[in-house]
Amino acid sequence: MKKCLYAALSVTLLSACASKEKADLLVHHAVIYTADSMNTVAAAMVVKDGKVIAIGSNELVQGKFEADSVIDAKGAAIFPGFNDAHAHFFGYANSLRRVDLVGAKSWDEAVARVQDFAAKHPSAWILGRGWDQNDWEVKAFPDKSKLDSLFPNTPVLLERVDGHASIANQAALDAAGVKAGQTLIGGTVETKNGRLTGMLIDNADELVSSKIPAEPLEAIVASLEAAERNCISAGITSITDCGLNLPEVRLFDTLFAQQKLHLRLNVMLSDNEENINWLLQNGIYEKDRLLVRSVKFYGDGALGSRGACLKHDYTDRPGWKGFLLKDAGYFAGKAAQLAKTDIQMCTHAIGDSANSTILKIYAEVLKGKNDKRWRIEHAQVVDSIDFHWFGENNIVPSVQPTHATSDMYWAKDRLGPQRVKYAYAFNRLLRENGWLPLGTDFPVEHIDPLRTFYAAVARMDQAGFPAGGFQPENALSREDALKGMTIWAARASFEEDRKGSLEPGKVADFVVLSQDIMKVPAEKILATKVLATYIYGQALHRAGL
Repeated sequence: MKKCLYAALSVTLLSACASKEKADLLVHHAVIYTADSMNTVAAAMVVKDGKVIAIGSNELVQGKFEADSVIDAKGAAIFPGFNDAHAHFFGYANSLRRVDLVGAKSWDEAVARVQDFAAKHPSAWILGRGWDQNDWEVKAFPDKSKLDSLFPNTPVLLERVDGHASIANQAALDAAGVKAGQTLIGGTVETKNGRLTGMLIDNADELVSSKIPAEPLEAIVASLEAAERNCISAGITSITDCGLNLPEVRLFDTLFAQQKLHLRLNVMLSDNEENINWLLQNGIYEKDRLLVRSVKFYGDGALGSRGACLKHDYTDRPGWKGFLLKDAGYFAGKAAQLAKTDIQMCTHAIGDSANSTILKIYAEVLKGKNDKRWRIEHAQVVDSIDFHWFGENNIVPSVQPTHATSDMYWAKDRLGPQRVKYAYAFNRLLRENGWLPLGTDFPVEHIDPLRTFYAAVARMDQAGFPAGGFQPENALSREDALKGMTIWAARASFEEDRKGSLEPGKVADFVVLSQDIMKVPAEKILATKVLATYIYGQALHRAGL
C-alpha cells in the first residue's frame, strides 16, 4: 500500500515539475519593492524575454515557474531600476575628458588641477568644469590673470559647476573676439575697471564655447561608454538627458543600434529652431531605448551664479535681480505653438520670478486640468502665491533633492530668511499633483541616486548636517522618494506603462542593494552598495550578488 502511495506521489510531483512554465530568470527570497500603486512588497520575481511575467511569494513563483537562471537573493532588497528624471548624460560623458574641478577648495587649487591636466593631456584647447566659488573662503568669482600667465597662447575655458557661468583666459576670449563692454540678452560679459575678468555668465558662455574645435568621434564614443558604465554601476537604468541637439540624438541612435549603449534615454531637445522644427515635422521619435518627445527651454540662470531671475533683489547683491535668458514673449509664443501638439514643453526655472513667469505662460495655454505633463525643471525658488499654478494646470515640477543640500549653506545669503522658506519646497510641490519626479542634474551633482534618496528624506549632507535636516518640513517620505526615482520619473516622460515599477508586462530593469534603504536608519543610507543592476533582465553590473 505504501509503495503504491509513494508511486502516486512521485507521479504527481513529476507531473507538477513537467508542467512548470519556462522562464529566463527567477529571483527568490528577496525583498522586492515593486513601486506599484499599492506599494507592494514581494519575495520573488520571474523574467522572460526581458520583461517581468510574474511577481509574488516564493511558494507561488517557485511552484509555477522554472528558469535557466535562478538567483537566491538571500533577503537582499530589490528595487525598480533608478530613473534619473533630470540629468545631462552627454555632458557628463564630456566631463570625463576634461579637467575635473569639482570640490576644489580655492581658485588656486582649481588652477593647479588645470596645470596638472594640461601637462598630461596636451591639446589645442584646455576645457574643464565643476568649480564653485561658494566652496571657497573668498566667495567671489575668479579672475583670469593666473590663467593668462600660465597659458598665454592656449585657450582655456572652465565651466562653473552649474553650467551657468564659465571663466575664459585671454587666448580663449581673443579666439572668440570677445571685447570689454560687449552686451547680449540673457548673459553678462563681466568687466572690472574696464577690463575683461574672463567671467561669462549664462548666454555669454556661448560666445566662447561655440569656438571650441570638434573632438574626435572615437573619443566621444569612448567617454559615452565610460559614462554609461558609471551610471549602471550606480543602479541607474534610465535617464532623461536635458537639452541636446539633433547630432547627439543621431549619435545615440547609432550607438543603440550597434549595441554599444544599453541605458534607456529620454532626450529633451534644446530650444533652437532646427530642433523644434524637426520635432514638429517628424513627431514623437520612439525606439526601444530612445525617446524624443520634448523640448527644453531655458528660463533663467542659476542661483549660485546669481543668474536666477528673482522678483526682488538678491539679498547679498542689492540692485540685482538676475535675468530671463530670453524675453517672456518668446516663451509665450512657443507655448502657444506647442500646445497644439503632443510635444512636451519643459522649462528650466530657478528664481521665483522665472517660475512665476513660466507658470503663468503655461496656464494661459493649458487652461486647467490636462495630461500634457508640461514640466518646470528645478522649480527651485517659488513664491508662496505661485504654487497653485502647478496643481490647477497639472504642471509637473521636476526637482533634484541634492540641490537643496548643496545650496543650503549659502541659499539664505542669496534669498534672505523669508524667501528661502519657499525654496527647495519638495513636499509642498508634491502636494500639488500628488506625484513628483526626482533627478540629480548630474554632472552638476554626483551621479549617485542614493544621494538623491538620502537628500530627499533626510535633507542633510553626507556629514549629517544640519541636525534634523534643512527645512525638514519639505522632506519626502521614503515611499515618495522611491517613487520619484522610479515610477514617477517614468510618468514624467509618458513611459509609466512600460517601466518604472516591477509589474507583469513591464521591462525587467532592477537594482539589487546591499541594504534595505526603506528600513535602515537614515545615517546608514549612503553606506549602501549596488550589488547588481539588470536591464531587460540581463546583469550589466554585478558586485557581490
